[in-house]
Amino acid sequence: MKHEEPTVSTWNKVWNTRKDLDKVYPSSPAVLNSLLHLLSGNLQLYRSESQSQTGCIGLLNGLKILEVGAGTGRDSAALAKLGAEVFILDYSDESLEICAELAKNTPNLHLVQGDAFNTPFPDESFDVVFHQGLAEHFRDPLPLIKENARILKTGGFVLCDVPQTFHPYTIIKHILIAIGKWFAGWETEFTPSQLNKLIRRAGLEVIYEYGSWMKPNLFYRIFRQIGFKVGLNLPKYPLQGTIYQRLKDRVLNFISRYRISRYTQVCIGAVGKK
Repeated sequence: MKHEEPTVSTWNKVWNTRKDLDKVYPSSPAVLNSLLHLLSGNLQLYRSESQSQTGCIGLLNGLKILEVGAGTGRDSAALAKLGAEVFILDYSDESLEICAELAKNTPNLHLVQGDAFNTPFPDESFDVVFHQGLAEHFRDPLPLIKENARILKTGGFVLCDVPQTFHPYTIIKHILIAIGKWFAGWETEFTPSQLNKLIRRAGLEVIYEYGSWMKPNLFYRIFRQIGFKVGLNLPKYPLQGTIYQRLKDRVLNFISRYRISRYTQVCIGAVGKK
């Protein structure tokens, strides 16, 4: 049985059932943290001398950022609140409806409906293009990254975040794909070297990579989803603020400094520079 890539109708169905953001986990903080780490060290490349560089509110003033396949758009909203002009591109009506709620209170957050492989933007439009949970849904994601590079300004960054191969998530996912129960129909995964190769094949220089562990872990999330079906609303982060969680975070943050840790993390990301 051949499993097809997800379509617009697939994603409309997914996001129609995920409008209650209290039940939907946000994207990994590693995505936003990595972007801020890169941009805070490279703002001099983009700022004019007249722009204020004081305070966090205007930290990203003057930057133009695109998130492709944004889902709930929460990372984009956070970047917009720091002063960037942020665009969200998605072809799902239901996803854009969720993002529209965020845009009501964020004037510099703009929604665009369109195709990620053929975006409605001219060459060299953005300082940053990023996406999480997108590239793995296409059997050939190279045209996607090449389109990201086309609309990226010289010196700008593309961030691509994908599932990592050697994780229990991969096993569970492929079992569900095989029996036709995976929410997106079909999905793949990447090793760190495969992701870096993809970025380089699009003509970009890989300058940064990172990974993230699932917090809370995969099995708690599965249990929480089962709970919803029987009317049990478990907390999103059951151990947040406890000594155990703080100690565990410190250990994981230390381990993540070493590249070998990428092979234990649920998601990995790479940043390419044009």
